Amino acid sequence: MTDRCPICGSDNGCALKEPGTKANECWCFHAKFPQELLALVPEEARNKSCICRHCTEGFSSAEESSSPADPRS
Repeated sequence: MTDRCPICGSDNGCALKEPGTKANECWCFHAKFPQELLALVPEEARNKSCICRHCTEGFSSAEESSSPADPRS
């Protein structure tokens, strides 16, 4: 596993990348990764590299702001 985000190239902050930390919980255990975000990961990095929190939260925020308003409100 690499310590770089496959989307932006920055440190992905994965708690599991350090030896002996497999018992630690990582922020990503509770994160939602939309299929559209996962599709941005290059084929050669899939299932080998963690997407960073910045890309995950940025994608989710952009997705929410581009969603149409709820007509019930």
